[in-house]
Amino acid sequence: MSEKLTVAVLGTGIMGAAMARNLVRAGHAVRAWNRTRAKAEPLAADGAFVAESPAEAVRGADVVLTVLYDGPAALDVMGEAAPALSPGAAWVQSTTAGLDALPALAAFAREHGLAFYDAPVLGTRQPAEAGRLTVLAAGPEDGRERVTPVFEAVGARTVWTGDDGAAGSATRLKLVANSWVIAATTAAGEALALSRALDVDPQQFFALIAGGPLDMGYLHAKSALILEDRLSPAQFAVSTAAKDARLIVEAGERGGVRLDVAAAGAARLERAAAQGHAEEDMAAAYFASFDERS
Repeated sequence: MSEKLTVAVLGTGIMGAAMARNLVRAGHAVRAWNRTRAKAEPLAADGAFVAESPAEAVRGADVVLTVLYDGPAALDVMGEAAPALSPGAAWVQSTTAGLDALPALAAFAREHGLAFYDAPVLGTRQPAEAGRLTVLAAGPEDGRERVTPVFEAVGARTVWTGDDGAAGSATRLKLVANSWVIAATTAAGEALALSRALDVDPQQFFALIAGGPLDMGYLHAKSALILEDRLSPAQFAVSTAAKDARLIVEAGERGGVRLDVAAAGAARLERAAAQGHAEEDMAAAYFASFDERS
């Protein structure tokens, strides 16, 4: 690595904590913050500095990495950090924020002299912990040498989609990818629910499609979490998937298309969350097929 960076990581949930650890392993100085401090505390044992506030975390940072719940949350936290931001620092915004939130985020970056990178990531807990995420990035070419070491620490691949983070090309691609992820997860859960209702062994279904064009590794991965009761800890939580599904529906409406599968997926995820599965893996949308968990 040619340069050691000071990176502030704001948000240390499933993805943020894993990204922070990989940044430390890559030799960067990491200053971590989370609204619930207990979620950030374990990072101290890995070598990160755990800050009391967003402002303390970003003080002196070359790169600020936000991995928060949504666009409004990212804007709110950056507002708290504003007094300590260094003009000229890079802001890597990895929250799946949705298209409507991007203009305000980009305006905040301009106001505070930050280089803005729209950089959502594709992957779940396991690839995040292994540093094997795919980074979808858009932002100015001048300055990419500063954020590239961050992307290399947290991901196996970076896909550059444009040179203007505010235009949302990276977020647009992420929403398309997530629309497929949510649809596939929903379909897997419904197939298992129907097999239960019809008294069909799921293994018969898997054997039926094995090796053919209908087979897919993702089906087996998500089905195993359900069938083996391994929904916690979540790879990607029901609550977050529900938020992303709504962002996908809104993006479709903005573009003049109806996304019926995405809307149904959002409703199933929200129903599963209401049943008490919000913090379980998104595969727990399976339980939305039933009145009660059993």
